[in-house]
Amino acid sequence: MRKKFKLASLLFSAAAVLAACGSKETDTNTAGSEDNTFVVGLEAAYAPFNWTQLDDSHGAVPIDESSEFAGGYDVQIAKKIAEGLGKELVIVKTEWDGLVPSLQSDKIDAIIAGMSPTEERKQTIDFSIPYLESQLVMVVASDGDYADAKTLADFSGAKVTAQLNTFHYNMIDQIKDVKKQTAMENFSAIRVALQSGVIDGYVSEMPEAISASNANADFTYIEFEDGFETNPEDTTIAIGVQKDSDILEDINEILEGISAEEQQKLMEEAILTQPSAQ
Repeated sequence: MRKKFKLASLLFSAAAVLAACGSKETDTNTAGSEDNTFVVGLEAAYAPFNWTQLDDSHGAVPIDESSEFAGGYDVQIAKKIAEGLGKELVIVKTEWDGLVPSLQSDKIDAIIAGMSPTEERKQTIDFSIPYLESQLVMVVASDGDYADAKTLADFSGAKVTAQLNTFHYNMIDQIKDVKKQTAMENFSAIRVALQSGVIDGYVSEMPEAISASNANADFTYIEFEDGFETNPEDTTIAIGVQKDSDILEDINEILEGISAEEQQKLMEEAILTQPSAQ
């Protein structure tokens, strides 16, 4: 039985951030500090947080050095941050594994890509206050053997995966006797694997699960009665910046000005306007 569109399950938290931008010291310089741009890295492949489309409809922004555009919840948040900073937003499409290295090498000013501020990531970059709180679920085939699952134990023997280099993948180890599959690079590949029966399910955040099930009637998602054990920082989303960046305080001020109601509205719009193929 397919789940209905449920935004009420999303727990949004007010974020905080910013307003003005001054020139940076040489040792904290990032991509846009010299040309009045705010350069943001994201995958543009993680709907409803971010995706790629062919035009600027629904507030999408051009992708740098491309004829394509980036849309989604992260993009709308990035636009608000750039506006508050008084800078022009530049979106750089970057593979997930390349986001932190791009930030550290000054190719981008910030990561706004549905990224959780885990303790491991905090060792190399800093994070803003959260601009979203969510929960982990399992995306499965709506007519499959696991569509009526209720607990983690129900996935004993199931072939389960998640995105490469995410805490989602590590959570699979909490399922007893699960057949943990090789992690995949992006959600497009994961959804194809689920559609074709290569896997029985994948671990994801609630917004992506809602997005997947709304885009494809063959998918549904399981909200567990006894869910994964997670740390609070694992199920929040925040903006990544360089260590000791002088832009962080401003970003937090701007995020604080975005109410929970406005966050919910932005996510709702992202889910409703995402390209069906995403």
